[in-house]
Amino acid sequence: MPIFQAYNLYLSPHRKFAKSLKNMLGFVPSNLNLYRMAFRHRSVAISLKNGTKSSNERLEFLGDAILDAVVAEYLFKKFPGNDEGYLTKLKSKVVNRKTLAFIGEKMQIRAVLNYNQSRNLNIPALEGNAFEAIIGAIYLDGGFEAAKKSLQNHVLRKFVDLNKLLEEEIDFKSRLIIWCQKKRMKIDFIVVDEQHTHGAWEYEVSIQINKRDFGRGRASSKKQAEQVAAKQTLELIGEI
Repeated sequence: MPIFQAYNLYLSPHRKFAKSLKNMLGFVPSNLNLYRMAFRHRSVAISLKNGTKSSNERLEFLGDAILDAVVAEYLFKKFPGNDEGYLTKLKSKVVNRKTLAFIGEKMQIRAVLNYNQSRNLNIPALEGNAFEAIIGAIYLDGGFEAAKKSLQNHVLRKFVDLNKLLEEEIDFKSRLIIWCQKKRMKIDFIVVDEQHTHGAWEYEVSIQINKRDFGRGRASSKKQAEQVAAKQTLELIGEI
């Protein structure tokens, strides 16, 4: 371990902070000031001599770009047979606000987050933003490879369930129901036909939205027929 990192971990007056970072990120940082800034929300920003305020927003901007690049490479290598559209959709799920807030919670960022606790702030959003700022700090502290290694080994593999994200991507029925709820529309899944031929069942499902016919689907189970009909409906309304 380099001398400066050993000092931070064992001798520095901020060694407790250094140890928490080691547990969180998998390594001992060199420049602790960068990481203190990464956890500093604008509600407690420090005023500088030049009139600007120091918070984690600039690091968040940088971390967002690094995260995009690392996740893109990670997915590119993990799914060599999938096209650009598939990878783009999956990447958007990995780096969206919901996933980042979940990662921030799992990393226990709240325990070291510096913010004005007297204000009514969206803490999960703050954790997600701080996570991006941490990535920016890692990049400035150790370079792109350090950020990539920490993200892949201590974030993506631990906290991002790609299989679950993929399941969400193909659950057309849920996507359609959510769309109808947002539009305040009534949706019905109607079994219009079911047949038992040659020892197997086949079902046909029709979808009505506000009593108007949309997609239809046939499959060997009602659930799968609903998915086929939902996908067709989403295509008809321009959602996929």
